[in-house]
Amino acid sequence: MRLWASEGDEAGPERLDPRIIQHVAVVIPVHNEEQHLKQALAAVGSAADLLESERPGVEVQVVVVLDSCTDASPSIAAATAEADPRFHILPVSFGSVGKSRRAGVNAALENVSTRPHDGNTAAGDPMQWVWVANTDADSSVPGRWLVRQLELAASGSDVVLGTVHPDPHGMHHELVARWHARHASTEDHPHVYGANLGVRASSYLAAGGFPGVDFDEDRALVDRLRAGGADIIATDTTRILTSGRTAGRAPKGFAAYLLALAQPCP
Repeated sequence: MRLWASEGDEAGPERLDPRIIQHVAVVIPVHNEEQHLKQALAAVGSAADLLESERPGVEVQVVVVLDSCTDASPSIAAATAEADPRFHILPVSFGSVGKSRRAGVNAALENVSTRPHDGNTAAGDPMQWVWVANTDADSSVPGRWLVRQLELAASGSDVVLGTVHPDPHGMHHELVARWHARHASTEDHPHVYGANLGVRASSYLAAGGFPGVDFDEDRALVDRLRAGGADIIATDTTRILTSGRTAGRAPKGFAAYLLALAQPCP
């Protein structure tokens, strides 16, 4: 098992085009997710494998932020990190998803080399070649999740807002119907999900990053990004599967929203 440590990578962007991403950091906050974590990490690993096979010059690191875990989540994360050196473990004691995401991104960016492979000094902010992909420990990303985000980044997007689909297993059929009635999976959708959010590191830092709050940290970040003029695209082409539970880990999080949605209409 490896806890977080800087590694002094020599890698960096080979091209000066600011749209071309050279390093991807995936950040996953975890609080007592032993039921879903193994599957979530495996899905991210598969997405990283596909990205590296299609774009060999892109480096991927995954930061698993273990926040005040008292279940088997640390041992599950440790087993993954032992088997895959792209995974790093960051233990924290915040009890806050906003602080966990923020710490994970900070740790990831500290470990990113900003020097081009050819040794030339690149003009502009080197963090423009770094992409931060965010998901959750109770969610499974699709195989082309990272590939698609980088395709959109290459077309000029600074932020990719993806969609989520709650796992219908164990959900009442009426709740599933209510979800779909309110969340059409389309392009240019109006939704923001921390479980499926990608952002260029330079834009993330310019916006001040995730706020250290216990809920709605994703919406607050996107509001900051919009105010700062970031190029934002909302797409259904990166849809992920997330837990359909109504008892969640974060107050006023996705599970709480599903619980409210399940209540009978007045």
